[in-house]
Amino acid sequence: MAREKRASFAQESYWGRPVPSFGDPDARVLIVGLAPAAHGGNRTGRMFTGDRSGDWLYGSLHRTGFANHGPPIFAGDGLVLEDVYVVAPVRCAPPANKPTIEERDTCLGYLVRELPLLARTKVIVALGGFAWDAAIKTCVTAGADPVRPKPKFGHLAETKIGPYAFLGSYHPSQQNTFTGKLTEPMMDAVFLRARQLAND
Repeated sequence: MAREKRASFAQESYWGRPVPSFGDPDARVLIVGLAPAAHGGNRTGRMFTGDRSGDWLYGSLHRTGFANHGPPIFAGDGLVLEDVYVVAPVRCAPPANKPTIEERDTCLGYLVRELPLLARTKVIVALGGFAWDAAIKTCVTAGADPVRPKPKFGHLAETKIGPYAFLGSYHPSQQNTFTGKLTEPMMDAVFLRARQLAND
């Protein structure tokens, strides 16, 4: 992926490796995405940065008080997250930006080991159905009792799994934001609710 550069980034050095998580390790809110975008996190080396989805996410985090400034541009731009930590169940850019179940399950061990290290986390925000399923599987693999029937994903859907409050959000992909399926007020409502749940 890092060898097939987009023309607008042709002069940049791509990260081109598994992308580490990013944010406040003492966070009470954990955001679970999908995977690094080929010309986003795969390029910048920082989770959810360098593309329009990241601009949308971090813009919302700034408006709701979780980030010190709006959309980030590159690693080292001074972006600081407070009380929120961003992970992805798939750590490398997948072909066509569409992670598979096999890729999710191959990478799952990283998130399973990372979750207990985030000792203050109370709320998990899943960006999209893929992230919702991956987060549930992570919690159950880490020792939480499975919930039957499996909670259904939806925007602002809520459930509880183990010690975590779960909150669903449509993914801030262009197919959702350009069509109006996800608006800025809808995304902001997710993080305002996440803060309420974290304060409970």
